[in-house]
Amino acid sequence: MTNWTYEKGLHGLGNGCWAYLVPDGSWGWSNAGLIADGEETLLVDTLFDLPLTAEMLVAMRDVVPAAAAIGTLVNTHANGDHTFGNKLVERAEIVASQACADEMHERPPEVFLQRVRGWQTQGEAGRMFHELMGRNFDFDGIENNRMPTRTFDRELVLTVGDKRIELVNVGPAHTRGDVLVHVPADRTVFTGDIIFAGGHPVIWAGPVQNWVEACDRILGWDVETVVPGHGPIVGKDGVRELRAYLTGIRDETRARFDAGLSWSDAAAEIVADFFSHWIDRERVYINVNRLYAEFGNDTAPPDVDGIFTEMAGWYWSEAGPGGAHAGHAH
Repeated sequence: MTNWTYEKGLHGLGNGCWAYLVPDGSWGWSNAGLIADGEETLLVDTLFDLPLTAEMLVAMRDVVPAAAAIGTLVNTHANGDHTFGNKLVERAEIVASQACADEMHERPPEVFLQRVRGWQTQGEAGRMFHELMGRNFDFDGIENNRMPTRTFDRELVLTVGDKRIELVNVGPAHTRGDVLVHVPADRTVFTGDIIFAGGHPVIWAGPVQNWVEACDRILGWDVETVVPGHGPIVGKDGVRELRAYLTGIRDETRARFDAGLSWSDAAAEIVADFFSHWIDRERVYINVNRLYAEFGNDTAPPDVDGIFTEMAGWYWSEAGPGGAHAGHAH
């Protein structure tokens, strides 16, 4: 396993695969990938805003001339930090799981922009949202984004030149439709947000068992290089660590659910010392809330405002300036 440096920019993985990394991997700072063979190219995800995506595309074209006309774009899932730059990949066929496409249509960039632009009316939760994402990105022009033009249910095989690309929908997990992009010949997988390296993940959709099984699927493949949706390039040890996170927070939360604690009290207990060496510890609040819903068979949409309010209380008391997020400015 190569010891990859975690620096912004394009990293050659060998044999026609590249990872584009955007440290530090916190809220909105995501990774993407490029697969090339001959004159054909496939892009794995775009970035959170148009300037970031444009910068990435220039870097790719400088190294891989064929990337000037990307033929296929795969969106691994619906979140904006993996899709909001789609409109800059003008001629590509955009491939996604049907569940991802549905979610993108239900929550286009315009919905996100309402929260970004209205943060000052949203109390401490809005201030936290602005601190973590709103102030760091330039969301001008993301309206009327390009949506997927080809969808599939569970699995789809594509080719890039002579290279076989396997798309596997392992969702719902992080979102309703999470796709792994497996390149068997190169022993490489681009995971989208099924893998977070060095940072707390977000269990928006679940069930958590689907996510654990997605990790097991990756561990069962003959892969050496794992490009996460956020964080540095890892090997299978990074997958095992994320799996341990998921089973650990599941078990810690279940014990408190069975004991009758409220979800917010449970989260306050768990966040104190659970994977405290990882960034974005406030996400424990999201994960505990969604696990409570899972354990209670509550299928209602998450109360995002309520979750963010509880999360903001912890964030500003424990992880504000000088705390766990002191190094996250960009």
